[in-house]
Amino acid sequence: MASFSKRGKTWQYTVSRMVNGKAQPIRKSGFRTKKEAQVAASEIEEDLRKGIVPTLKKEPFDQYFKDWIGVYKTNISEITLKRYQDTLQTIQESFGGKPIQDISKREYQAFLNEYGKTHAKETSRKLNVHIRACVREAIDEGIIRVDFTRDVVVTGSVEAKRPEEKHLNYFESKRVMNEIYNRLDRSLVYYLLLLGLTSGMRFAEMIGLTRKDFNFTSGEITINKTWDYKTGKGFTKTKNDPSNRIIKMDGKTMGKFQALFEATPPNIEGLVFFSPHNARKVLTNENANKILRGLLKELNIDPITIHGLRHTHASVLLYRKVSIYYVSERLGHSTIDTTLRHYAHVIKELREEDTKTAVDTFEQMANV
Repeated sequence: MASFSKRGKTWQYTVSRMVNGKAQPIRKSGFRTKKEAQVAASEIEEDLRKGIVPTLKKEPFDQYFKDWIGVYKTNISEITLKRYQDTLQTIQESFGGKPIQDISKREYQAFLNEYGKTHAKETSRKLNVHIRACVREAIDEGIIRVDFTRDVVVTGSVEAKRPEEKHLNYFESKRVMNEIYNRLDRSLVYYLLLLGLTSGMRFAEMIGLTRKDFNFTSGEITINKTWDYKTGKGFTKTKNDPSNRIIKMDGKTMGKFQALFEATPPNIEGLVFFSPHNARKVLTNENANKILRGLLKELNIDPITIHGLRHTHASVLLYRKVSIYYVSERLGHSTIDTTLRHYAHVIKELREEDTKTAVDTFEQMANV
């Protein structure tokens, strides 16, 4: 049985409850109207009838998110963990110690709108993805009832480059690959560029490779670790579980690396892209991007980054009608939805071709 009382300008409910023969009523105040208090009280009474003990203790949003990271994000790379920690910092700056139970959809949407004023839409989307996963866990634990991230509108004022602007087309890729082959004797960086183009690996995955990861008999490379190139701490985990994979490589690329290993002595770490003059022991992302930009400039091709080689690899495979499921596995994406989102522009073009193929197929079958 619930009772209601007005305290100043807000309403409070009191729900009767007996625990071990003693009265322990549940009270909550701060409702703008009596109706809001009645609705909230009825939810508490329904939980009590089901034997569910309501969460009475307020949980600071920032602390809950920090604990959530500690419990559910233990098997991710240092780089990915840093992104979650950045989200935590944003939560701390925007919500302080405000309880997660007190955050409304309207307030959260206002937070996203404000964040979007100084960030790209893709950055805002990733932030919301982190928070949404945490909020859903809080709902499952019974800490909150309403998913305040549901159906929010993600905005952004600083336009990020679209995926289609970050990769080379097939003919550009062919020119770049041939030029890379011609320059392999100049620097180890060109081997890195070759591998990025022909494997689609992330930069951290490539510089985390050791000679043992290359199986020249089967023509495969094993990816099961990365190198923390930002802090120089050494080997660390891959981005996610699907990132641990074995990919089949073309014979020409593997042949070049086999010859490289035979011609150069191994290093103490066993790293393929070891750099003794660098404090972090590996080739740097900055230097690799610099050499790539120079190469593209000489070929009169618009610049892309090392990560753009990964996009190029995937786009070329999709344009060659390779299954998107295989491409997703080869890239080490956590879900196929990630692949669909990043390469929607390619899929849209291929869909138009598929439509024509479907129509032509049945027109050619008809013998009338």
